[in-house]
Amino acid sequence: MSSHASSAYGVALLRVSLGVMWIAHALLKLLVFTLPGTAQFFASVGIPGALAYPVFAVELLGGVALVLGVYARQVALALVPVMIAAGTVHLHNGWVFSAPGGGWEYPAFLTLASVVLWLVGDGAGALRRSQRLVPA
Repeated sequence: MSSHASSAYGVALLRVSLGVMWIAHALLKLLVFTLPGTAQFFASVGIPGALAYPVFAVELLGGVALVLGVYARQVALALVPVMIAAGTVHLHNGWVFSAPGGGWEYPAFLTLASVVLWLVGDGAGALRRSQRLVPA
């Protein structure tokens, strides 16, 4: 396998696994905390509770788009502000996300992985390719 092909498959693996994580993050809001519960949490940390609903939709639809490879670079970049906001909410809880109240480890990783995907492209098997940042 050529190094270009293996790179394309590596990027695809990053894209799909990142998409699955975004979907899981959204479904946590829906199935565990419930959307009204998520709205209450948002309000308790100073974020308008009504934002819980569009944040859920953006995370879920963005995750699906990443898994399918539909404009993955743009989607990954669009998801970054969502996770930066999540990271700031958890910043005072410390690094490890399993800490009481959740730390900023997981949001930081999702943010950086999304930036990396934006930089490297869509990878193999993408349904709708994004424009390349740098010509091949």
